[in-house]
Amino acid sequence: MRVHGAVRPGTSLPDYARELVRTHHAVIGGERAAPPVRPRAVVARSWSRVMRLGLDPDDKNIRDPLNADELARRRHGSPLREVIDELGQLIGSVADASHMLLVVTDADGVILWRHGSSAVRRRADDLGFCEGTTWTEARVGTNAIGTALAEAAPVELFSAEHFEQAQHPWYCSAFPVHDPRTAELLGIIDVSGPALTLHPAVGALVNTGTRLAESRLWQRHQRRLERLRQSAAPLLATSSEPLLLVDDHGWVAHSSGVAATERIAVPAEGRALAVPGLGVCVPERLPDGWLVRPSTRARPMMLDLDLADAPVLQVRSGDARWRCALTTRHAEILLLLHAAGPDGLSAQALSRALYGDAEHVVTVRAEVSRLRRSLGAFVESQPYRLARGVRMGLRQELSACRFVQESTTPGIRALAARPGAEP
Repeated sequence: MRVHGAVRPGTSLPDYARELVRTHHAVIGGERAAPPVRPRAVVARSWSRVMRLGLDPDDKNIRDPLNADELARRRHGSPLREVIDELGQLIGSVADASHMLLVVTDADGVILWRHGSSAVRRRADDLGFCEGTTWTEARVGTNAIGTALAEAAPVELFSAEHFEQAQHPWYCSAFPVHDPRTAELLGIIDVSGPALTLHPAVGALVNTGTRLAESRLWQRHQRRLERLRQSAAPLLATSSEPLLLVDDHGWVAHSSGVAATERIAVPAEGRALAVPGLGVCVPERLPDGWLVRPSTRARPMMLDLDLADAPVLQVRSGDARWRCALTTRHAEILLLLHAAGPDGLSAQALSRALYGDAEHVVTVRAEVSRLRRSLGAFVESQPYRLARGVRMGLRQELSACRFVQESTTPGIRALAARPGAEP
């Protein structure tokens, strides 16, 4: 990830801060005078979004922090709790000596942890920049955390680029951090401090912290799978039938007699799973995971995509049948992959089909990961395509399917426009 610095090297920070204040007054305050500098594109987009929300730039908007129990619950549920100590060691030592404040949020923009000197934390407290508060654009206007969430990209802001005047004495440099397994957004890592102390290296420091966090999360994931393999080794050594060994989230630690896959649907006690190559399986609980073995001889998976009403996927494997409700987005993904055939779609191509550009690759990966978590390994990656042994058909003709004909998704509209309107 690369962040575009808020200030060009060699710029006089006091002079530039004064220019930005006049720009803020001209654009947001509605003064007739032309702004001395044009807002950067990321700032202009954010100001436009925030002004439509009706927030007050002249006062602190409502902070409304969470209570201690809810804050503790969010901290416990955040995967970033596994790396917060290392982030503190990497950035915190610099923060203590440089009037920086390290802030880590969850995916909702709620501040979970802060690290910095008592002086800078007191200044942040006066601003309401403290644990339990939500720093989205909708709550506190343009700020690096909220704007990074809105833009799905790193954002650095300086002085009066912030919407609220109370935030003008600050700079903020924020990077989204993602689950390295699924690309799902976990939160934001941010470094903030007094505006006139901004250094060009701040963005690089936060980038390093983000990469460290994602690397450590991946290493911990691999260690957990290795522990699962070790604990199940005696059982695996005595079994000659096809099986998978998976963790509580469906990640595969070991496969035998079946083509390896990274992940299957999340197992649950007493609930059958559909696994390409194995057919219908009943997961068996182990101390640290699940053993997944076929309950019948492996059979091809037949999928029927029903788009007549709310999207539903009907799954058939031999005599076994079941139905899975789909979100609109997941139905669109399956329809696009069905249309693409065995060649499949790259992440960039699927991004273009869903969003009209190739800039949403991270979002696409997260969506496919959620699809696989709920349905199983029906979709393979690199490129994305229906898994071997999986066949899919449509219950409706596309030319008569309201789901398709009324869609605004670029790739679905392209399908509807095909001669005969059939994938």
